[in-house]
Amino acid sequence: MSNSADSPDGVPQPPRRRFRGRPVRLLSAAVFALAGLIFVTSFNTAKGTNIRTDASLLKLSDLIKQRDRKNQELGDSTAAVRSDVDALAQRDDGSTKAQDQLLNGLKDASGTAPVSGRALTVTLNDAPPNATAAPGYPAPQANDLVIHQQDLQAVVNALWQGGAQGIQVMDQRLISTSAVRCVGNTLLLQGRVYSPPYKITAVGDTGKLRAALTASKAIQNYQLYVTAYGLGWKVDERKTMTLPGYSGTVDLHYAKPVQ
Repeated sequence: MSNSADSPDGVPQPPRRRFRGRPVRLLSAAVFALAGLIFVTSFNTAKGTNIRTDASLLKLSDLIKQRDRKNQELGDSTAAVRSDVDALAQRDDGSTKAQDQLLNGLKDASGTAPVSGRALTVTLNDAPPNATAAPGYPAPQANDLVIHQQDLQAVVNALWQGGAQGIQVMDQRLISTSAVRCVGNTLLLQGRVYSPPYKITAVGDTGKLRAALTASKAIQNYQLYVTAYGLGWKVDERKTMTLPGYSGTVDLHYAKPVQ
């Protein structure tokens, strides 16, 4: 037996579609419930505060500058305390002359004591904003016009190779645990943030230091970009200069001395 209605002439007709109101009402209720859930979640997330916070408070650069100033203040405070400790240590503590010489030698090797002598200062800088390629070179890409971490590391490594007695990057003395790292187009060194131009100063035999810079393959590659796109490169020699000793913390956070 057919469920379709018959027309007056006996031809079967398709069944009529009935309007199903109940599922539509259920769907509408679900939509309103979901909207309410989103509202409650947003309220709990905001905790009564304005979600549209002032954009200036969200600038990462502002946060970096704030932390940099704080790290500088802590560094100055640490240096002052270290100075007081050194002054107290100079009192007669019963140590022998040999022990004092050993301690002073360790200070020199660790970079915590000042070092003076002839020096070289190498300055690296980004290319000018309107830099173009020199004749015969391809058009520069963005990375061709800025100083990279490997450029700074190449100079530091070459100066150590040249027998530097001490090295200072910007205003900070390097020690054995110092890491020269770049984050974006800024230098991150021992909790401080620096922007170019970057100055690297080494105390030592200036002739050997210059020779080491010239012999470095990494620096030779950098010089190609100096010629092609105008990256900054300058070497200054000073007859005498004193690099202050490292005054920050020397505590190890992850590595442990071998027993």
